[in-house]
This record gives sequence, structure tokens and C-alpha cells, in this order.
Amino acid sequence: MAATVELSFREDDLSGAEIRALVARHLQGMAENSPPGTCFALDIDGLLQPGVTLWSAWEGKALAGMVALKRIDGTNGEIKSMRVDDRFLGKGCGRALLDHVTAKAHEAGMKTLWLETGSSPGFVPALKLYESAGFRYCGPFTGYVENPFSRFMTREI
Repeated sequence: MAATVELSFREDDLSGAEIRALVARHLQGMAENSPPGTCFALDIDGLLQPGVTLWSAWEGKALAGMVALKRIDGTNGEIKSMRVDDRFLGKGCGRALLDHVTAKAHEAGMKTLWLETGSSPGFVPALKLYESAGFRYCGPFTGYVENPFSRFMTREI
């Protein structure tokens, strides 16, 4: 789906109230759709770690979404904390976020992207998005362990 909104992206330092609220909403949503101990979303401190970059997406002055990239090593990266603000759901923002982080990973010399997401019904839209973008299911990576509530995916870029 093509974005029906015009988005601008910026590398975000997570100091603004809007982005902090979106991170909190993301964590809340993950907790609501994941059994205890199966949610691996990064909080503000995790998103501020070295090797993690977060981009916010804006339509004018409205925050539409966010996506983070965690460098695993020289050629591998993990997509983290991808979230569309509820006001922008169904407008192509998820695809735009995914396309942006994929392009940034490629620019950084990464060859493969990885991700972990949930398996409950609340994650079906995300799974369909990732599948449509060429991600394929795989086993756990970089310290994750197999569990019935996680889905692992990867894609060469």
C-alpha cells in the first residue's frame, strides 16, 4: 500500500514528549499482546544504547511513527520498535517505516535484516507487512530462544 500521507523522517534523540509517548504506547501495546516474559521491545534506555538508531516519521508537525535499527555486526541489523501512531494506521505508514529502515540499513553496509515479533492476533498486520516485503520466517537469532509467542524473520537487502 502506498502511503496516503507525506512523511519526513529524522534521526531522533528521544528527547521529545511526543516520541517518548509513542515509545510508551508501543511498550503498552506489546505488553497487551504478549504473555509475560515474551516481550522484547526496547524501552527508552534500550533505544539509546550504542548501536541503536531510531527514526521518527512526521506528517507536518504530527508524529506518525517510529522505527529503530540495532546493529548486530558489520553486515547484520535487527529492526526494533516499529510502531505507527494510532491516528495513522491504515495509511501506508508501516510500509514507509519499513522501507526507510531497510534503505538506511543498506546505506550502512548491512546485507541482512532480522526481526522478532509476536504471534498473537494483534501481530497479524505486522506479520503480513513483513511477509509482503520479502521477509521469511527463520529460527531464533542473537540470543533469542524459540517460544510459541515469537516469530522470527529475516531478509537479505
